[in-house]
Amino acid sequence: MSQNPPETELNTEAQRRSASQPSAYARAGVDIDAGQRAVALMKGAVARTHGPQVLGGIGGFGGLFRAGFENLSDPVLVASTDGVGTKTKVATRAGQFGGLGADIVNHCVNDILVQGARPLFFLDYVAMGRLIPERVADFVTGAAAACEALGVALLGGETAEMPGVYVEGELDIVGTIVGVVDRANLITGEGLRAGDVVIALPSAGLHTNGFSLARAALDGLDWDSPDAELGMSLQDALLIPHRSYLAAHRALEQAGLDVKAMSHITGGGLIDNPPRVLPTGLGLRFDLGSYTVPPLFVRIVSRSQMDIREAYRALNMGVGFLFMLPPGQVKAALETLRTAGEAPWVIGEVVVGEGVELRRPFDVAGADL
Repeated sequence: MSQNPPETELNTEAQRRSASQPSAYARAGVDIDAGQRAVALMKGAVARTHGPQVLGGIGGFGGLFRAGFENLSDPVLVASTDGVGTKTKVATRAGQFGGLGADIVNHCVNDILVQGARPLFFLDYVAMGRLIPERVADFVTGAAAACEALGVALLGGETAEMPGVYVEGELDIVGTIVGVVDRANLITGEGLRAGDVVIALPSAGLHTNGFSLARAALDGLDWDSPDAELGMSLQDALLIPHRSYLAAHRALEQAGLDVKAMSHITGGGLIDNPPRVLPTGLGLRFDLGSYTVPPLFVRIVSRSQMDIREAYRALNMGVGFLFMLPPGQVKAALETLRTAGEAPWVIGEVVVGEGVELRRPFDVAGADL
């Protein structure tokens, strides 16, 4: 007689033990089954972003994308990776995670748009101390909806459960975008000249930067009740998703306008971002009295008592994206953007010099606290 029970008996005993107590990995804080549930919840939303260029489905070790660039003479791939910062803490406090998906997709798409690239595919990374499938699914579903709206394939991603690294209940989010541009159409800013005009488009809110500052400045206020000045609760105002400027650029491109340079106003604000596209010897002069700073930014700056130049460096201050064009094309550009549903305005010009000059910033002392 065998000293070991038959295989069927072993299997039955193992199943009984599995049902009665968590696995060793689960006791260590990682639930593999939760990861599988998260994948099942998001699978349909991700699949809707897949066109004929995506080969295979969800679950492969790597995403497959057939890159056919027959209409480009010299295709150049453009890639970028970014996160959403501590906006995740506001989302956690509110229990709302879908907007974070739109945040990271649109942020990454805007970053490569600055060089004239059209997005091809996107990959996401979401990590938590303890995996909550519904939160992961909300985030990925939001990312998939943003990808679908822009014609981008959500090609794959990573869901990580890392107890001891992340605070339980919190999450971390990263996104990677890959796009393409014909080398002849690559936008570098090299053609900029003094006198070129800068057209601005509004942000939807803080977008994905400045949340550590905002949370400190707004701490102690009522975040949940309707706020007459904001037109919504403070919490909802903070969670408005980062918007995409892809359609705005496409409208200018189709109108045959010469967009010499663009700038995505993220961390670094109007101080650090725009100079990144300027040739040596050129700077920018912004007329900040050309638009009204949204009340959310006024409140943050006023309550934090920060220096006004620091405010325009730490926050987007209501400016989301910049287009730089020849002065003779400004009228046509403004009309084209308005027809496309945008609310553009002339915010400044390219000048001889370096750095950024700010004229007529709003008066912090006169702000309503």
